[in-house]
Amino acid sequence: MNSEKYIGLDVHQATIVVAVTDSTGKLIMESMLETEAATILQFFAGLRGTLAVTFEEGTWSAWLYDLLNPHVEKLVVCNPRKNALLKDGNKSDRIDARELAELLRGNHLKSVYHGERGWMLRNKPAHPAEGKKCS
Repeated sequence: MNSEKYIGLDVHQATIVVAVTDSTGKLIMESMLETEAATILQFFAGLRGTLAVTFEEGTWSAWLYDLLNPHVEKLVVCNPRKNALLKDGNKSDRIDARELAELLRGNHLKSVYHGERGWMLRNKPAHPAEGKKCS
């Protein structure tokens, strides 16, 4: 039995919509999480198998990359301008998360570089907004 899971995350400041598919593309779980480190890590700790995760480059992508990278087999931060399939049809956070998982499963995503550890991880915020500097 193949235990690979493909996980698409539609990330926002307060919430993350999650879609988990299996190796055949069958949707096996959907969830909405708070954009909080403890909540996200608890969710991923409950998943079994080989985990491949993707989300689009955005405000919180460096923080989320650093948070998830030690816990998953594959992590792709993708360029939203290169994901043409996400521009077609109906738009919703649930649909976007599902389509990201499907694009990851099919190896159709353009990755952006995230090899450096973000400054936010060094400051260890529980929520990305806590790491923001105000002027």
